[in-house]
This record gives sequence, structure tokens and C-alpha cells, in this order.
Amino acid sequence: MVTTRQEPDTTDAMTAVESLREALTAAGIVLPSLGMDPASPSLNLVNLGRVRADVALRLAEAIRRGCA
Repeated sequence: MVTTRQEPDTTDAMTAVESLREALTAAGIVLPSLGMDPASPSLNLVNLGRVRADVALRLAEAIRRGCA
């Protein structure tokens, strides 16, 4: 039996990153480190990265508005 190594499916992570980036841009928020996590491609993880405190507060406010 021959097994071939399949590349991990990263479509979901890429789609999630782009969708989140668009939504954040519409809210005037930039997460500089937003991207796919290259260390674990098979898990389709999205890396939100580090942000300044003022950006985190704007993100929290945008989420609160969306939940209301």
C-alpha cells in the first residue's frame, strides 16, 4: 500500500483570516499580526497576535455593540 502525504487544508483558516480582517477594517480596527498560524497548519488555527491596549479596548467595544 502506498500512502501519499496530503497537504493540510488551510482554506478554512485563510477564509477566516480574510473575513475577520474585512470585519475589523470596517470597524476601524487593525490587528497587525492577524494571520494563519504557520506552526500548526493541520489545526487551521488563526493567530490574532499582539495589539496595543487601546486597540484591544476598541475591539471589545465593537464586540459589545455587535452583541447588543
